[in-house]
Amino acid sequence: MLCLGGCGPGTEVEAVRVTLCRPLSPQIQGRVLLLTICAAGIGGTFQFGYNLSIINAPTLHIQDFTNETWWRRTGRPLPDHLVLLVWSLIVSLYPLGGLFGALLAGPLAIKLGRKKTLLVNNIFVVAAAVLFGFSRRAGSFEMIMLGRLLMGVSAGVSMNVQPMYLGESAPKELRGAVAITSAIFTALGIVMGQVVGLRELLGGPQAWPLLLASCLVPGVLQLASLPLFPESPRYLLIDRGDTEACLAALQRLRGPADVAGELAELERERAACRGQRARRPWELFRERALRRQLTSLVVLGSAMELCGNDAVYAYASALFREAGVPEERIQYAIIGTGSCELLTAFVSCMVIERVGRRVLLMGGYCLMTCCGSVFTAALCLQSSVPWMPYLAMSCLFACILSFGIGPAGVTGILAMELFDQTARPAAYVVCGVLMWTMLFLVGLGFPFIMV
Repeated sequence: MLCLGGCGPGTEVEAVRVTLCRPLSPQIQGRVLLLTICAAGIGGTFQFGYNLSIINAPTLHIQDFTNETWWRRTGRPLPDHLVLLVWSLIVSLYPLGGLFGALLAGPLAIKLGRKKTLLVNNIFVVAAAVLFGFSRRAGSFEMIMLGRLLMGVSAGVSMNVQPMYLGESAPKELRGAVAITSAIFTALGIVMGQVVGLRELLGGPQAWPLLLASCLVPGVLQLASLPLFPESPRYLLIDRGDTEACLAALQRLRGPADVAGELAELERERAACRGQRARRPWELFRERALRRQLTSLVVLGSAMELCGNDAVYAYASALFREAGVPEERIQYAIIGTGSCELLTAFVSCMVIERVGRRVLLMGGYCLMTCCGSVFTAALCLQSSVPWMPYLAMSCLFACILSFGIGPAGVTGILAMELFDQTARPAAYVVCGVLMWTMLFLVGLGFPFIMV
């Protein structure tokens, strides 16, 4: 039985409480928050990680397809440096689309709500899957480029809105752990993309269009599951002023718990925000009171991508080949990289509330600096010292582990915790634009740095 207060009449809230005083099923309601996390994640940051990694497996097949297509059109082959340029564009159009998606995320989250934005976002996924699936039959590598752009838009929206939705839906004592599940789904998507991209599955020369189009599956799963769960209670009360819907959402998400204290806290925040409109991204830079939070967001958001960890997944095959790993073992080594980040994302989720955000961030970046320095030295010496390739690979895995334990998860929840309800969507836009811009530059320049 959940009964808030005395269930007496007199106010709007009390009237709503009367309607909510009915028997509840703890067995069902205890799972609602967990299932909400899964429904939001499978079509959210899972898609980001999945599409970040699946592009690695068909690298040579898509490059051959690009060259063959150009030969059929012009009667001559495409020069190697232009094939490399087209390939780098295919990879880097994904973060470019993410940049556009990050710009859309804030306004959509305010206008449609967090949950509905995640659902509408799947329109881009469906369109991209169609382009990928028919690209070879149409003889058009431009369809692959457009599909990557659309998948980037989808990822840009979900990367901002999913942690916002989950952070606002979670109780205060679990907010960090729940929001950091976005990093877990990113790592899970990376691993699943690497597994599906095996030559024995969809990584062969004939199946790569299906591999790219398989992004449709998580999108359909989210469309089927997410409508069953409630909208963010904070959005319902503070942005829409719907007390009844907020209470119903809290009741479903918290189960047989007393939500009166949480409701009172939301009411106080609602009173503090009354009369204020949602801030726009550029307005955050003018407010002196937000300068420190914004500086932290800009520095850490940029560092997350400039460290180059995400570029490893897009160009993993070339990186392992450069380090001397035998060709037949490269695809299995690639799965190991994603598994490392998935493992550390789980560890980070379990310890974040106990250890704190700062320790995880500083520890992760310090370890990455050490491992990256040794990795660079090992690559330079691998031709003269026989065991240097093994040291290089060890350092690469250690670098990914260091990234997963701190920067991968903590950076994504900073905007949720540093800004209030009116500034939060704009803060996620600023963070998203920075992260995707840096990822675009790294993705475009990485193959030429390796040459």
